[in-house]
Amino acid sequence: MKVGVLTFHRCINYGSYWQARCLVEGLRALGHDAELLDHDAADVTRAEWRCAFNPLLPQRTARADLPLYAAKARKFLAAFDELPQSTRFPLERPEEAGAYDTVVVGSDEVWNFQHPWYGHKGVFFGEGLQARRLSAYAASFGNHDAANGIDPAWAAKLTRFETISVRDANSLDLVRQSLGREPDLVLDPCLQFPLPPARAPGEEAPYLALYGHGFPSWFAAAVRRWARDTGRRIVSIGYRCDWADEQRIDVGPEEFPAVISGADAVATNFFHGCVFALHYARPFVCAPSAYRFNKVRDLTRLLGAERHRVEEGTPPDTFAAMLEAPLAPDITRRIEALRQASRSYLDRALA
Repeated sequence: MKVGVLTFHRCINYGSYWQARCLVEGLRALGHDAELLDHDAADVTRAEWRCAFNPLLPQRTARADLPLYAAKARKFLAAFDELPQSTRFPLERPEEAGAYDTVVVGSDEVWNFQHPWYGHKGVFFGEGLQARRLSAYAASFGNHDAANGIDPAWAAKLTRFETISVRDANSLDLVRQSLGREPDLVLDPCLQFPLPPARAPGEEAPYLALYGHGFPSWFAAAVRRWARDTGRRIVSIGYRCDWADEQRIDVGPEEFPAVISGADAVATNFFHGCVFALHYARPFVCAPSAYRFNKVRDLTRLLGAERHRVEEGTPPDTFAAMLEAPLAPDITRRIEALRQASRSYLDRALA
């Protein structure tokens, strides 16, 4: 079957890159002729690059860090070019993407009306695509809360999809409310499909991988206390974090899994920080930002990992337990059960 995968595959973001790659490679491993639909828009590219060089806005990037962010961006561009992709087409002219047996939309916040540059783009709701069938895999509404509902005109667009699966309870509620149908709940592609084998990146000493930015002061204090008490270095990945011991701003997307898998523990406020920690069974804590709260809350609930989601006032003993103890066996069992359910959904959607 010729399958097009429509997602945010050119974002300079580790999670976006890996979920796109895992989904398209996973579908190819299942025997399908799958490729990413390589959409392009000048305004989206400008916004992406502004964010890549100034990710901590309103704080401007220090001049000394700009070459590091540039090196990181170049590694992403090189990695993008290695992915199986369609002929590039304008985002606003999806009919130029070509014809497919099935187009799979998803594995990101493809339906998030709040997204700063992809929000309200009709193509992600199936408009203009040349496909005999539309399916959604692990789609998300991101921080568009279920309490806000969906405008009926946008909900009507979702009726084009023959099968729908989502990766979080917030998105499940939105589809259920707006369409009166029950979508499947599946795993993010980075938990569903293989990642590079875990391997230590040859570090000189044990370390904690820090992934994210804009951490609250209480979180920083708790993580630093634990690292000091246990003799771990704090290595910040992809972004400057002044309270880390080491800045790895220029880590590329293909290096990212090794840095996570080689860590003794992970501290994050990003959804995919949790996902990668879970995939490699690394102890972790997460203090989700407001933008990412729905995703992290629903992921940890789904897997029975709520204790790993910390907040101001979380006791130091809980931080220590979550950063030192192996993942609870129930979490691993839930991931495996959801892998089977997610595979069953894909078998149905692509039959």
